[in-house]
Amino acid sequence: MSESFAYGASEDPDRNDYFSKLRIQSSQRMQRLLDRSVPFAFHRWLAWVFLALMYTLRAYFVHGYYIVTYGLGIYNLNLMIGFLSPARDPSLSASEGPTLPSSNNEEYRPFVRKLPEFKFWVKSAKSLLVSFSMTFFPVFDVPVFWPILLMYFIMLFTMTMKQQLRHMIKHKYVPFSWGKQTYGKGSGGGKEMSGGSD
Repeated sequence: MSESFAYGASEDPDRNDYFSKLRIQSSQRMQRLLDRSVPFAFHRWLAWVFLALMYTLRAYFVHGYYIVTYGLGIYNLNLMIGFLSPARDPSLSASEGPTLPSSNNEEYRPFVRKLPEFKFWVKSAKSLLVSFSMTFFPVFDVPVFWPILLMYFIMLFTMTMKQQLRHMIKHKYVPFSWGKQTYGKGSGGGKEMSGGSD
């Protein structure tokens, strides 16, 4: 009796089942670890700074991998634009859904990002880990004249940030929420919460 297997599948179904379970278990463990790290934003970003420093030192001491570094910079620039952009484009008409408040009299709505902070951190940390691991394979060390890449990245960063700032000024939004307006006792005037005590 002959059985047919899918192309590339192992002849031993128990082996495939074992590796599938192992992959699922490791994925669940990683997700649990990430879920536990959500409230610790400062510590997460401290770990990110450590990863960025490790990558920078590695790239500096091997004197190469400029294409990898450039790709890492462009990818993280793209992530930052998503982080600074609202989930719904304010230039669309009001009939498309809720918009950002345009005056102090409107109801408070926090800034909702296109790319939330946690996802920004996860994707950026993954990109640092992948780039760091790529520096151990000489095939990714493509010889290029790095000052050109640096100048192009600085130019691209400047133009992109200028465009983002113009968008923020045009649609009157700030990509950070400090809390909704509260009203003082007796005076009737409102004040913005700044996150700290007066």
